[in-house]
Amino acid sequence: MILRSPRSSEPTVAETGTWAHILVRGRLLHAAVLTPTGQWLVQDYPAGLTAPLRAPPMSSR
Repeated sequence: MILRSPRSSEPTVAETGTWAHILVRGRLLHAAVLTPTGQWLVQDYPAGLTAPLRAPPMSSR
């Protein structure tokens, strides 16, 4: 297995938008919307609640 080094920077808006598109298109999420504050709101299924997407914990170096 190839080990990847930790990220050296935060993901860009374009990168997170691409991942949101992939998750919605792959039907792992029903909807993902970027708010003006930079927070993502996600919805698991059509009648589900909309919730803010939590960032994964940053690993220590």
